[in-house]
Amino acid sequence: MAVPWEEYFRLTLQEKLPKKILEQNVDHVPPLLHLLEKRQELVDADRGLQAQKEVFQTVKASLQRRWEQLEQQKQELKRSFVRFEKFLREGEARRSRALRRAAEERHQADRQEAEALRLRAQLEELRRERARLQRRLQRLEPCARLLGQVLEQLPEFQEISELVARFDGLADTQEALRVTERQQLLELEEGRARQQRLRDAWQDELLRQGQRRAQLLEQLEAARERTLHWESKWIQIQNTAAEKTLLLGRTRMAALNLFQLVCQHQRRPPDLDIEDTEGQLEQVKLFILDLSTMLARLRQAEPLTPAS
Repeated sequence: MAVPWEEYFRLTLQEKLPKKILEQNVDHVPPLLHLLEKRQELVDADRGLQAQKEVFQTVKASLQRRWEQLEQQKQELKRSFVRFEKFLREGEARRSRALRRAAEERHQADRQEAEALRLRAQLEELRRERARLQRRLQRLEPCARLLGQVLEQLPEFQEISELVARFDGLADTQEALRVTERQQLLELEEGRARQQRLRDAWQDELLRQGQRRAQLLEQLEAARERTLHWESKWIQIQNTAAEKTLLLGRTRMAALNLFQLVCQHQRRPPDLDIEDTEGQLEQVKLFILDLSTMLARLRQAEPLTPAS
């Protein structure tokens, strides 16, 4: 931390002043001597201050040079750090490239090894195929001789290929016939299965029809029972109606007889229809009322006759 110049001068002046002058009483010193002493003190202080300034300038210059050296070292360190960082990046890049090249070389080696294994396996397979074909050729050698003999006995064939083609055609025809036979057998089996299904369905239908017939017979029997019941009811109703009709006829005849008796008693011909039973009963009712009235009057008049 920097010290203010005023404080620095004050401290320097205090150090340069003689201790005995400071200890004396200022009242006993003459003014002129005191002034001279003060001037001397100022001169001494000025010389000391000048010396301090020179020392300060020297120290300052030394510090400035040291600071510049440190700044140069700092810049040099920065450049060194940049160069070192660049060196590290380049080294990392070279290391990455080397690792990639190594990985690619390993991958290439693996591919080449796999390709070599595949080629070895393919070569082994070709060798086995060659051996198999050789064995087959050895087995077919008698057949070739036999075909040559057959070709000599069949003049219509000029080459073995024609004979083989003819044989292949016959084999294809035989295979087609076998396929046709299998298809016909399948169709026959399907027809039998359909026939069996139809037979089963017919039996099921017969069973259902038998059950339906039994149900209908039960319903017919129940209907017959209901018919007999209602026929008996109808006969009973008819009998009751006949009785009611007979009773009604008798009632109407009785009403007609009463009406005719009333007409004879009144000495007038019947003026109502024979079928008008209600009118006849009304006339009989009126006659009975009139007769009752007359009888009542006669009963009232009988006590008066002996008295007179």
